[in-house]
Amino acid sequence: MSLQNLTRFPRLELIGAPTALEYLPRLSDHLGREIFIKRDDTTPLAMGGNKLRKLEFLAAEALREGADTLVTAGAIQSNHVRQTAAVAAKLGLHCVALLENPIGTQAENYLTNGNRLLLDLFNVQVEMCAALDAPDAQLAEIAERLEAQGFRPYVVPVGGSNALGALGYVESALEIAGQCDEAARISSVIVASGSAGTHAGLAVGLELAMPGTELIGVTVSRTAEQQRPKVVKLQHDVATLLDTQVSDDILLWDDYFAPEYGMPNQAGNDAVKLVAELEGILLDPVYTGKAMAGLIDGINQKRFKDEGPVLFIHTGGAPALFAYHPHV
Repeated sequence: MSLQNLTRFPRLELIGAPTALEYLPRLSDHLGREIFIKRDDTTPLAMGGNKLRKLEFLAAEALREGADTLVTAGAIQSNHVRQTAAVAAKLGLHCVALLENPIGTQAENYLTNGNRLLLDLFNVQVEMCAALDAPDAQLAEIAERLEAQGFRPYVVPVGGSNALGALGYVESALEIAGQCDEAARISSVIVASGSAGTHAGLAVGLELAMPGTELIGVTVSRTAEQQRPKVVKLQHDVATLLDTQVSDDILLWDDYFAPEYGMPNQAGNDAVKLVAELEGILLDPVYTGKAMAGLIDGINQKRFKDEGPVLFIHTGGAPALFAYHPHV
């Protein structure tokens, strides 16, 4: 498959160039395995992150539909909400964000710092809820209210994770395939698996562009049994958009997200510190720290299919470090 398959879908040029794929020499020496990293934490808007790839497609659809408002939802420290808000600001759109406090903390840093601070800078209209227990319905209700007020809302799903948004990570997989031809033959790819759009898009793209490469999703909010149907459904929705077919062979590791979504753990925090000390790269305690903990433990426990090079997808999230201080 080539980029030609994606050109049928309008998108905004928010990123502009492929993000770097880098070798991590000191971490590789430490772990005894060649480790590479895909630097999607360096996308150019709002301190970077993976959601910008999805928003290139979603925001293009919003503009095509004549929307003047982006509506989305997430945790108080949502990286997705932060990047959606920045895109809205860049495009001159209003942004409404429905936020929850998933860990029930009253810590001032969590409530006001990190991503939440940035929402104020982007002039987001924040609405709080007790829980995002039915996010699609809750977002639809807000959109209906906004329409009654004269706005033209476009609902961006939680995480930007629908089939259209996930096309951004089909494209990323094609980028990776081209970069690996120059860097190394990657054996395994590892990524945090949450709202499932990044994971599903990579699954489709890598199966078509790098067949035989192992893709591992490290869950950040659910057990593998709970996460698998979300990834599989989205994977097939993406494949349908692209008029192709993919397998249901989804590999998930769920040993690293405890105690729950949004709450740091020691292994994740240790991984954040290790990568910072050895490579000067910042992970976060909710997504990439736990995914890196999975990579480290996977090597130690020989969970990968072989001893070949491993590629870590850095999806961003460093602003949350300030929100979780002093617990990281």
